[in-house]
Amino acid sequence: MIRRPTTDQAETLALQALAFLASEPERIEPFLSVTGLNPANLREAAGEPGFLAAVLEHIGSSDSLLLEFAGNLRLNPEIVADARRVLAGPEPDDIP
Repeated sequence: MIRRPTTDQAETLALQALAFLASEPERIEPFLSVTGLNPANLREAAGEPGFLAAVLEHIGSSDSLLLEFAGNLRLNPEIVADARRVLAGPEPDDIP
């Protein structure tokens, strides 16, 4: 059975995903476009609640991006979605 990542593990994975995106202009530019951020305010945004979940959401929104990221880290791609759920908190359907 695969354990759900801890918050610290999920945050670490999201920071690795951000570094992965930032390593290539063709990866980071779509993310910046979707979020409305620019390189100058990216660092500030990284401290905002939900930002790391948004990074993982972006990675998971593209099969090719997800597979490349997961492959680079030798991870099961499903862990990205698991980590995003940890960082995003419960879904509305999960709340009693």
